[in-house]
Amino acid sequence: MDQFIYQKEDFSLDQKELILEETIFHNANGYLGVRANFEEGYPDTYKTIRGTYINGVYDFTPMNQAEKLHGLIEEKQTILNVADTQEILLYIEGQRFSMFEGTVLGSNRILDMKKGITIRNIIWESDKGHRIEIKITRMASFVFQHLFLINYEMRPLNFDGEIEIVSAHKGKVSNFFDPSDPRVAGETFEYLHLSDVKVEDDISIMTAETSKSGIQICSLVKNQLESTVGRFVQKETEVTQTFTVRAQKGKKISFYKYTVLGDSIRSADVQKEMKQYLKDVVSRPVFELYERQEVYLKDFWNNSALEVEGDEDLQKAVYYNQYQLLSSVSKDAYGNIAAKGLSGEGYEGHYFWDTEMYLQPFFVLNEREISKNLIRFRYRTLEFAKDNARELGHSQGALYPWRTIMGKECSGYFPSGTAAYHINGDVAYSVVAYYLATKDLEFMKECGAEILLETARLWMDAGNYYQGKFHINEVTGPDEYTCMVNNNYYTNLLAQYNLRWAAKMVRILSTAETGEQWCAKMHITEEECRSFEEAADNMMLPYDEETGINPQDDSFMQKKRWDLEKTPSEMFPLLMNCHPLNLYRYQICKQADTVMAHFILEDAQDIDTIRRSYDYYEKITTHDSSLSTCIFSIMAARLGMTQKAYDYFGESAKLDLFNTHKNTKDGIHTANMGGTYMAIVYGFGGFRLKEEGISFRPVMPKAWNGYSFKILFEDSKILVRVDKKQCEFILENGSGKEISVYDEKYFLVRNLAVSLKENNAE
Repeated sequence: MDQFIYQKEDFSLDQKELILEETIFHNANGYLGVRANFEEGYPDTYKTIRGTYINGVYDFTPMNQAEKLHGLIEEKQTILNVADTQEILLYIEGQRFSMFEGTVLGSNRILDMKKGITIRNIIWESDKGHRIEIKITRMASFVFQHLFLINYEMRPLNFDGEIEIVSAHKGKVSNFFDPSDPRVAGETFEYLHLSDVKVEDDISIMTAETSKSGIQICSLVKNQLESTVGRFVQKETEVTQTFTVRAQKGKKISFYKYTVLGDSIRSADVQKEMKQYLKDVVSRPVFELYERQEVYLKDFWNNSALEVEGDEDLQKAVYYNQYQLLSSVSKDAYGNIAAKGLSGEGYEGHYFWDTEMYLQPFFVLNEREISKNLIRFRYRTLEFAKDNARELGHSQGALYPWRTIMGKECSGYFPSGTAAYHINGDVAYSVVAYYLATKDLEFMKECGAEILLETARLWMDAGNYYQGKFHINEVTGPDEYTCMVNNNYYTNLLAQYNLRWAAKMVRILSTAETGEQWCAKMHITEEECRSFEEAADNMMLPYDEETGINPQDDSFMQKKRWDLEKTPSEMFPLLMNCHPLNLYRYQICKQADTVMAHFILEDAQDIDTIRRSYDYYEKITTHDSSLSTCIFSIMAARLGMTQKAYDYFGESAKLDLFNTHKNTKDGIHTANMGGTYMAIVYGFGGFRLKEEGISFRPVMPKAWNGYSFKILFEDSKILVRVDKKQCEFILENGSGKEISVYDEKYFLVRNLAVSLKENNAE
């Protein structure tokens, strides 16, 4: 069985299944995303999320606050559902093809992750007995990122007769909304206004402008059916083109629908540029478009594929997650990675801390240019972060928004949004991780160092000294069931790391060429650097003597424990069934918080404290967030609990393909997908990236026969293979590197084999 192919036979026509499969089989390339709706549509009674999206394109929408307090967000950004070009209607001797009429004799859906395409195969019989084979191939091109292509193939099986194809280009669209679910928009607005609808040179062209943000979106459609000329019908908001052909039994008919999408964020004259873009794409043979997609993906899989031996379902899920990471991430600095990628409208297309803490680890070790662009996005929005800091009363520094598209804060509920100041530490952490992996000082000078400096300045204004310790009060850590606390351990630990690295990077740059000019431009002095280091050295990091753990915050141990064992299953997720204040008064965690801090900055505490903390928080964590089980898997592996790590990992890896959180219909969970990668590489592989170098501490789940992964470190690509007996390190290219395995130093020149340790916990 090809693990790069996900296939569903005789897919259900149940409404809930179809809306789920719209997500699972969507097409995306990091710039555009198209949900996997039936080209021919559904019955009018069916609920669907029919959507096409562009990364980084947004409009503003009101966010009404019950009380108009200063600084509360009253306007947010939202991802836009842009022009609908999916529709293709097929008529067989006058009867319209539908999966809900006539007779479906066979059907399946395929995602081919080597070719970068999705396929629908159908054998259908009309009420009059006309039988036809239909194959619909869709591709969002990674090479030509403005292109979405549909190849609609038909082969009559038992008749000669007339076939009619109607291709639609619709400009009047709206976003999905559900007032009952806080994870999606609660109301809808008309965001796009068509300014130009026309047919020119056998191409339908629509240009629309957003109602408030002033962004232009241009969509172009070119239909091709051999030498047949289609008849256009142009309306105010829609253009259709109809083709009529005489079909012959057994002879295949191929119809191609090219869609090109562009936006004025990236183009000075979007319509002119996209017309030329479409002309270039259509001039190429179709096989070339497919071949270049396959070559692109061959390079991707050769560079980054995670291999798991002994669990086919898990391997398929791992590949699916990696593929979706590539499909979701913007390839330029004008976009980022939304919580749902480009597969749906969950969380309204916003970018979160997910990017830095769950997704960057994959890209920094595999796709370096993408990693740089993600940092460039934060640099491009740095001025908005400075404005956000001033709005919240800070006299210096930058505070990144908890959720955003274009750089401004979108959090309506500030206790679990704007108050999550740890976003600054997360962004800084990812900048440092990129530097540690690359030693790219020029990029630090270009943008990374300034991010470190301005985020550090924010901590100096947000915190204060009390009894000799540096405190950071009234913040929210990763756990959204515990909000507005003093000295959240995770937040303070990352602030400490941020402060130390800001000072360190300033000193590194000050000795480099043109370093003095950079320091003068940033108005940074040695005195300010020392103040960063002093605050870091005196950072308040909560510790409880009685239990020997790091409390999540100053007040956490004072609270009563929530009894998870007596909580009915229908109460989960608790955020949907409990008032926030009720949750805030208990020791109950939505997700990894202190446990995550122990993962990313493990050297801050001894291993016994980390183990006690893990045991303590495991008993009170619901994992209601998709970001949680992967972190518990990583730390279980670090603590020698390999089977427990494996169990948590399985929950994480299969989340979307098995819809375990029951909301994949709204889009994939990109952060969890990055977490799956980390659970193998950082968890079972025991990989760590630190200032002193890279290290490994592999363990082997009993259910597996082996696993392997690759990392890019400085100028070298290293393949790591682990089986039941040993871990092997292979230098595929680049210069030799010093690595640490089970705390022993080795110099990797070509190959290195080290015996596997059954339980390597200290």
